[in-house]
Amino acid sequence: MAMIAIGGSVGAGLFIGSGAVINAAGPAAILSYALAGALVLLTLRALGEMVVARPAAGSFSDYARMALGPRAGFCIGWLYWWMYSVLVAAEAVAGAATLAGWVPLPGWLLSLLLLLVMTGANLVSARAFGETESLFSLIKVATIVAFLIMGGLFALGMWPGAEGSTVDNLWAHGGFAPNGWGAVLAATVVVLFSFGGVEIVTIAAGESAEPERNVARAATNVLWRIALFYVASILVVVVVLPWDTAEVLESPFVSVMQEVGVPGAPLIMEVVVFVAVLSVLNAALYTSSRMLHVLTRQGDAPRGLSTVGRRGVPTRAILLGTAVGYASVIGNYVWPTTVFPFLVASIGAILLVLFITIVVSQLVLGRRLRRQEPERLTFRMWGFPYVSWAVLAGLLSVMAAMALLPEQRLPLAATLGALAVTLVAYELRRRLGRTPVTREPLGTGAPAESAGSAADGAGGGAAPAGGA
Repeated sequence: MAMIAIGGSVGAGLFIGSGAVINAAGPAAILSYALAGALVLLTLRALGEMVVARPAAGSFSDYARMALGPRAGFCIGWLYWWMYSVLVAAEAVAGAATLAGWVPLPGWLLSLLLLLVMTGANLVSARAFGETESLFSLIKVATIVAFLIMGGLFALGMWPGAEGSTVDNLWAHGGFAPNGWGAVLAATVVVLFSFGGVEIVTIAAGESAEPERNVARAATNVLWRIALFYVASILVVVVVLPWDTAEVLESPFVSVMQEVGVPGAPLIMEVVVFVAVLSVLNAALYTSSRMLHVLTRQGDAPRGLSTVGRRGVPTRAILLGTAVGYASVIGNYVWPTTVFPFLVASIGAILLVLFITIVVSQLVLGRRLRRQEPERLTFRMWGFPYVSWAVLAGLLSVMAAMALLPEQRLPLAATLGALAVTLVAYELRRRLGRTPVTREPLGTGAPAESAGSAADGAGGGAAPAGGA
C-alpha cells in the first residue's frame, strides 16, 4: 500500500513539469508545492476517514452516493473512469515518445506495444499490479533520494568539485518571489494536478488483507512523501540553479545533476521518466477498471462488466479501459492536432471536481457518523468540521482561479462539458436502467440489499478481488 501511494503521487510531472512552475513563480515555487500539497493531504485525510469507517463501500463514488445521492455517485464515478481511460492513452503516447529515441519504430506501434504489455500485467492479477507498481515506485524513490543527497551537498558546498554554497540563489535573482505573489498562487493551480493519483491507494486497499489499517497508514504517510519528494526536490533545484535559467525550464532534474557532475545525467533521467510514465499507465489501467466495477454494483454500468476472471480481476472492465486507449492512440495518429489535445483537455479539471466531491461527502457523512455511529471513527479528519470547510474553500478558490487564468479556461470548460454529459447520461440511466440504491446506509448495522448488488456478486468490496 505504501509503494502504491508513492507511485500514485510521483509522476513525470515532478521530473519535467516542475520547470515551468519554477519559471512562473521563481524560488517561491516551494510555497506553491507546499500549499497544493497541504490541500491534497487534507483531502486524502477526509477520504481516509470515510474508508476506515465504511470499508464496505471503499470508493469515493459510493461515498458520494451515500452523502449526496445516486446522481452524484453516477457522475463522479464516470468522470473518474473517463479521466483514467484518457490517461491510459496519454501515457502510452508519452512513453512511445521516449522509446522512439531508443527504438527505431513508428510512434503508433510503440504506443500499441506499451498498451499490450501493461494490459497483460493488469490481467494477470491484482498482485501483479501491486508488484509492478512497487518496482516502478522503488526506482523513482531511489532516484529522488539520490538527487536530494547530491543536490543538497552541492548547494552547501560539501560536494566534490563544488566551489562554495549556492544558497543565495533563493534571493539573488530578483528576490524570493520575483514575479509577485499572484504568480505563486497561479502556480498553485497548476501544481495541484501534479498530485493526482494519491487517491488510488484507497481503491487498492479494498483488495488488500487489512483495508482499514492500510488506508490509515498510507493516508498518514502522504505527509512526509509530499514534503520529501515535492517540496524538498523543488528546494534543491532553486538552490542549486538560478530560477531564471533556460536549463531549469527545459529539464530541472537533468540540469541539477549535470551541474553536480553526474555522468550520463540525461540518459539516467530519460530512463526514470520512462519508468514514471509506465507507472502512471499501470495505475490508470488498474484504477479505471476498478471504478467501472464499482459502477456495475449500482446498475450505473452494464452488468456484464462486473465479470471477474479466475485470477480475481475484472477482465472486461480492464479491456474496455484499454479500448478507449487504443481509440485515442489512433485518433492521435490520424488527427494529432485536434482530437487528442481535446481529449486531454477534457480531463484537465476532473481531479479538482473529484477532490471537491470527496470533501463535501466527508462533511455530510462525517457529521452523520459522529451523531449516529461515533465508534466507527477510529481514523478521524483533523479539526472537523472547520478544517474540512477550509479545504473546500481552498479547492473552490482553485477552481475560481482556473476561470480567471486564460491558459486554464479551456481545461475547465471541457471538464464542465464532460460533467454536463454525465448529468444527461444519468437522466437516461434513471429512466431506462435499474433503480439506484445507496449501499450500506449510515445508521444501520448491515448493508442495504438490492437485486443489482446481489446479482453483481461484489459483496461490498471496493474491488472485485476484495469481495468476490
